Amino acid sequence: MSQTPSAFASAIEKFDAANARDPNLERAKGAWHSRELLYARRLTDWVLRLAPDASETLRLAARCQHIRRWMIPRQFYPMTRPGYLRWRSDLKEFHARTAGEILRQAGCAEEIIQKVQDLNLKKHFPRDPDSRVLEDALRLVFLQFQFAGLARKMDGEKMVNTVQKTWKKMTPAARQHAPALPLGPKERALLRRALEDA
Repeated sequence: MSQTPSAFASAIEKFDAANARDPNLERAKGAWHSRELLYARRLTDWVLRLAPDASETLRLAARCQHIRRWMIPRQFYPMTRPGYLRWRSDLKEFHARTAGEILRQAGCAEEIIQKVQDLNLKKHFPRDPDSRVLEDALRLVFLQFQFAGLARKMDGEKMVNTVQKTWKKMTPAARQHAPALPLGPKERALLRRALEDA
């Protein structure tokens, strides 16, 4: 499934422009970046590491997985488990809807748009191979870039449980990358403990 090079390039450009409006900044490699733009690029990088011949729809889905996420903050929902689940569900719908609007503006075919939205919504996970690659990439981005920050806020037992849940969702191919991730001593110890207790 492919489309004109100009439509694909336009969609990537529009996704990046939308995410560049994120007011939340994150420092990486000595510079400040809009958080969701940085996230989209990191996710794309992992998708391409896991699947160098990734389809256009998979690359587009990676680029818009968290599109404009800052517009629906977690604090808008009750700080409970049901509130969290409702937030996640609403986010997926929002991302898929927003991605569809941008893809149409870029001139993408409807079959491409539907496939990207299905990936946003995890509609055919885990049967769809692209959905598995995307899920693996999401987990590796978490371990590489978000694990340390979460570990500073969460107690050890909860963190071990979170890592175990993450690990179970990863394929063996994705797990092979974990030992080479640039983790600090605390994170590496938590990862080791989680896997020992799994």
